[in-house]
Order: sequence, then C-alpha cells, then structure tokens
Amino acid sequence: MAAEGEYESILCVKPDVNVYRIPPRASNRAYRAADWKLDSPDWSGRMRLTAKGKVAYIKLEDKVSGELFAQAPVKEYPGVAVETVSDSSRYFVLRIQDETGRSAFIGVGFGDRGDAFDFNVALQDHFKWVKQEDEISKSAQLGDSGPKLDLGFKEGQTITLNIGQGKKRDKPRPQGSGVIGRLPPPPGGKIAPPPSSGSSNHNIVPQTGGTATGCLLELDSSNSNTVVQSNPSSDLWGDFSAHTSSVSPSSQPQNTANWTQF
Repeated sequence: MAAEGEYESILCVKPDVNVYRIPPRASNRAYRAADWKLDSPDWSGRMRLTAKGKVAYIKLEDKVSGELFAQAPVKEYPGVAVETVSDSSRYFVLRIQDETGRSAFIGVGFGDRGDAFDFNVALQDHFKWVKQEDEISKSAQLGDSGPKLDLGFKEGQTITLNIGQGKKRDKPRPQGSGVIGRLPPPPGGKIAPPPSSGSSNHNIVPQTGGTATGCLLELDSSNSNTVVQSNPSSDLWGDFSAHTSSVSPSSQPQNTANWTQF
C-alpha cells in the first residue's frame, strides 16, 4: 500500500461510464462483452483514475454528488486488477475491493472509443514510470554495494601532456570551376611594353591627293617604314621634267639614232 505521506495525483477523468454485472468465468478463456447485458447497465457514473505512490486507483463516483460507488486498486498493469475483453476495445473487467478486503469482478464500458483509449494510455504511462523508478533504485543500490573504481594516480606515477604540437593539417585546395585562368608572368621581373605604332612593320599608305600617284608611291615605299607625306598641290613629275630639261638639245638626235639601230 502507499505511504500516508504521499500525495494523490489525478491521471485521468471520464464523465460517462457504465457498470455491468458479469457472470463468473467458467474457464480460462478471456472475457467477452457480448455475454453482458449491454443495453441495460446496472450503474452509470464517472470514473476518476488517481495515483498515490506506485499504486493506481480506479474510482467509480456519482456524477452529481461525487459519492464513491466502488474502487479498484491497481498495483500492476496489465494484471488481474484490470483486464481487457476479447471482442471490444471499449470494455474492461475490474476487480473492485472494499475496506474489508472483499473483492468482486465487474464490467466497465465507455460510450466513446477515445475515452477507452485515454484510460488505457494513462495506466500504461503510470506503470512505465513505476518501472523506471525501480530500475533507478536498483542501480543506486548496486553502485553503493559494488567495488569502487580507483582512478587516482599511484605513488610516483606521472603523466605527460603535449599541448600545441599536433600535426598540421593541409588545407583543402579549392576545386576548380572549369574556367582556365591566366598564365603567370614570365620570370625576370618586368614585362616588356607593346611595340609602338612608329616601329611597326606594317606598311602605312600615304595620304595623297591623286589616285595614280598614290599607287606609284605605294609601290616605291613597299619596303620602307617611313611615312611619306605628300602635298597634293605639288607636281610629282617635277623631278623627271627637270632632268629632261638639263639634257642638251644636241644629245636628243643621238639617242634617236641609238634606238633606230636597236
């Protein structure tokens, strides 16, 4: 039984339950709700599930006055104090006890399937907590009585710690994105500047006023890098005419004779 100093906690309250008088079980087979008079319950009221210490109490009370009709102490679940039926999830068999210790079995049914589920889960949670408490108390007793592990240093025993001498980890190289980067500069320091336009090997066409003279100058200056600036108003044939006028008139017939002999 629970100690007198322990408080009572409420686990579940269901306002509508029915109580049935069930026939005695003739064999070891499970109870069946179909054998009861489900249309005419013997009592109707509310159910209050409480816990005091490790023992749970199923109390059947009057809806209006709260007067206790019967109660069933439950020390383990599933067990003899609370049993399920084989043909429905809304009905249970309770073993009720009075103050003198006399016991009897009655049938209890819920109108809603959800109320029956809540009642079942509340009982399971309570006795799961009871099992955990028993395991904790057993482990505490074994820990006090068992041999203690000595983790202290023995006389003359030392320990060496190496701090800050770990291996350096290589930083992971970033994976390339697939784009070819620029080539590094050549060794030697400075990069030579690009060639100027004045020293290029390209032939620059001089700007002239006439089309024919421009073609002749282009042929004459094909291998030269010097820009030829010409004056459109000047006569490009002036040199040839000056040379012709310098020759004496007496030499012209001689040249004509030479061409005739050829």
